[in-house]
Amino acid sequence: MKATRLPATCALLLAALLITASVSAEDKKPVDGPTAVFEDDLLQNLVGEWDLTREIRGEIHKNRVKVEWVLKHQFLQIHMKDVNDPPAYEALVLIGYDHSEQRYVIHWLDNFGGKFSAMGSGKRVGDSIPFVFQYPDGPFYNTFSWDAKTKTWTCLLESQDKNGKRVRFAKDTLRPRP
Repeated sequence: MKATRLPATCALLLAALLITASVSAEDKKPVDGPTAVFEDDLLQNLVGEWDLTREIRGEIHKNRVKVEWVLKHQFLQIHMKDVNDPPAYEALVLIGYDHSEQRYVIHWLDNFGGKFSAMGSGKRVGDSIPFVFQYPDGPFYNTFSWDAKTKTWTCLLESQDKNGKRVRFAKDTLRPRP
């Protein structure tokens, strides 16, 4: 049998393709999973310590908030705690990102217990992330908005009435702690 030789141009092309494929595979970083790092230019503005003022049903409530990256930078953890001793309200909120669905995910856990814990999702719109939580009695909305000029965050919390209209439940304003 006679060995067949590839023409030089084919051999060079094949070598270039193999090199390109191996370099591309090495350069790609995973976007999801335990070795990925969730980076987000908007949420990075939330890292730190904040004073939160909540307007709810005509009353004002004060909370202290600490925000940090956790779980190998997979989630942003928001720890809210009422300033009362003992606190009347406390919550742990985890925000992550699902690259395959191209959406933020949010897990809300508070001292109301497991029955009222919730998972929501949202997509970024400018400097806001409108999250939607699906409850048995209808959707609940929490829109996180960053104001770069004032360096403050607002969260507008809304339920939905039987006609499908959004109804304000509360408004949170977060200001950096001095």
